[in-house]
Amino acid sequence: MTRVVEQRGLYFDELEEGVIYAHKPGRTVTETDNVLFTTMTMNTQALHLDAAWSSGQPFGQRLMNSMFTLSTMVGQSVTQLTQGTIIAQLGLTDVTFPHPLYHGDTLYTETVITGKRLSSSRPGQGVVTMQHTGRNQDGAVVALATRTCLMWTKEAHAAQ
Repeated sequence: MTRVVEQRGLYFDELEEGVIYAHKPGRTVTETDNVLFTTMTMNTQALHLDAAWSSGQPFGQRLMNSMFTLSTMVGQSVTQLTQGTIIAQLGLTDVTFPHPLYHGDTLYTETVITGKRLSSSRPGQGVVTMQHTGRNQDGAVVALATRTCLMWTKEAHAAQ
């Protein structure tokens, strides 16, 4: 019999508060990413689409759509933390974008578990709070978000 190893995230019981989970590899963002995401989500903001107009604005160029940045930052954490071990995303709070992300920048994300507790109403499940930080290739913080998820405990998930 051949042993099978399935890639998964971490269970509630495996996540440690205060640990920094660094998600690699980074993701170099492109003009195509920005235009496709922006038009797909019907965001017609010229800061994302109009190079000539944006060149006259304070940053001097188009900015990556901040919702793309947020989505990518959360997405970079999935394989390491929540792939197959999450039940539901409960919310995002305290989302900020302290520095712009530009075409050609590389986004690197890390996550710190800031809190966890077993659910009082859902046996075998727990609520986990995560602080995601996205940085560009120079280390500038481009995005921050607090995310709360409902996660399986290892034993409860195995019993399903």
